[in-house]
Amino acid sequence: MQDILWGIAPIGWRNDDIPEIGAGNTLSHLLSDIVVAGFQGTEVGGFFPEAAVLKKELALRNLKIAGQWFSSFIIRDGIEKTSEDFHAHCAYLKEVDAAVAVVSEQTYSIQGLDRNVFKEKPYFTDDEWKMLCGGLNELGKIADEYGLKLVFHHHMGTGVQTLEEIDRLLAETDPNHVHLLYDTGHIFVSDGDYMALIKKHMNRIKHVHFKDVRQAVMDECKQEGKSFRESFLAGIFTVPGDGSIDFRQPFDVLEEYGYTGWIVIEAEQDPAVAHPLEYALIARKYLDSTLIKLVQN
Repeated sequence: MQDILWGIAPIGWRNDDIPEIGAGNTLSHLLSDIVVAGFQGTEVGGFFPEAAVLKKELALRNLKIAGQWFSSFIIRDGIEKTSEDFHAHCAYLKEVDAAVAVVSEQTYSIQGLDRNVFKEKPYFTDDEWKMLCGGLNELGKIADEYGLKLVFHHHMGTGVQTLEEIDRLLAETDPNHVHLLYDTGHIFVSDGDYMALIKKHMNRIKHVHFKDVRQAVMDECKQEGKSFRESFLAGIFTVPGDGSIDFRQPFDVLEEYGYTGWIVIEAEQDPAVAHPLEYALIARKYLDSTLIKLVQN
């Protein structure tokens, strides 16, 4: 499995949506913890510096960048405005030698609102679906120009959350330009299953997030009708090995298919509650003991 790169996301150290969480954790702190935990890279966080500074910090530690989140508003703002923003996004990613541009359509998203994420997700009309999928095809072509792959992130609290919605998005977009980010945690919380998606759409998956879920916390959050932010602050997500997902199952599918690319460990947690390095080491120990010895550069 030398063609798989193992990363860990910065969201365990600092959270872009709630800047005060982990605000004291610097870039140097994050990158050095990643080295200690034995991972090969990370994704770009909102607090990351300009490309030249980041590249120097990465080179000092022999780390790589997998990609970066991009909030698209194709339905709200139109493809012309979104494309302008996406060009700048991709230019930065190309400069830091990233592999993918992670896109999530945020029109009508409730993931940052104080609303029940389990019952109040948004839905798109047929016309909005047509606009979204056509726009994603255009963004995918832009990503191609920069040597990147557009990977769409299905996400709780958005219009593309469930397997049925992912089915539609993949059916109505061009597989040559639009690929899929498979996130174990989001699809498990949404649908109660994390294997149907990877088995059905393995041929479109070009980026992977291994996120674990604490079943008891999820059940409690559902019962109380918590928002997305309230749920992750309550501890619904954690790193592999600390929750309810058996990662051997999706990993076996990836291995059988011959997947190449990044698998990024990700868990939205409050770093004041879940020590980032401690949990990075928990994930590393679990992966080494159950899946495969991670390749170190």
